[in-house]
Amino acid sequence: MYLGDNARAPYGPRSFDVVYEFTRQAVVRLFELGCNLVILGCNTASAKALRTIQQVDLPKIDPSRRVLGIIRPTAEVIGQLTTSRHVGILATEGTIRSESYRLEIQKLYPDIKVSGVACPFWVPLVEYNEADSPGADYFVKKRIDQLMRLDPEIDAIILGCTHYPLLMPKIVKYVDPGVRIIPQGEYVAESLRNYFVRHPEMESRCSKGGHVEYLTTENPDKFRESAQIFLHEHVDVRNISLG
Repeated sequence: MYLGDNARAPYGPRSFDVVYEFTRQAVVRLFELGCNLVILGCNTASAKALRTIQQVDLPKIDPSRRVLGIIRPTAEVIGQLTTSRHVGILATEGTIRSESYRLEIQKLYPDIKVSGVACPFWVPLVEYNEADSPGADYFVKKRIDQLMRLDPEIDAIILGCTHYPLLMPKIVKYVDPGVRIIPQGEYVAESLRNYFVRHPEMESRCSKGGHVEYLTTENPDKFRESAQIFLHEHVDVRNISLG
């Protein structure tokens, strides 16, 4: 079950308190709809809201349910993906200011130096279907150059926003060939698979069958248009309210 809070997106520029409240509302709604496990498929929500939801809200709502984020899975594998031990993060303003990636990575790999740059225009480029436009080159190159000036020894860059892989052709164009670009999707999926192996009690509570249901807080027609950019297929979606 996919819930997109599109009416209140983007979360990146919003304060910690607002992101936490919006994220909590979405988690509660998904619990009400029968979900036992919720993944915050947004780096900003994972950075600003996950820990409070896990530590404060879950014990009161239902201690048997779980909420996971998408920063930790990437942090866990980064040690295998860098040789220089210098890692870059390209993400939203909120994710960069939270320093969540640096904290998570250095818990696991204290020797890795982490540098991050916020990319405020990248999400709108994707949302408005401008990722392939000539104008996108300026904004992509500007942030990559800024990151590499911070630390020229970076040999791995994490794309710390789920929108950014759609800019991959532009990103690759402006990154040196020796620098590895790391989109999160495959690592988050593999981490979830491993989570189910380690937690069979949760795996048994999750329904099977490969069915996807899409929910949005925005106009369904607008969501379908955006979903086409990401999924390249028509989706059925219904409107849902939060709060």
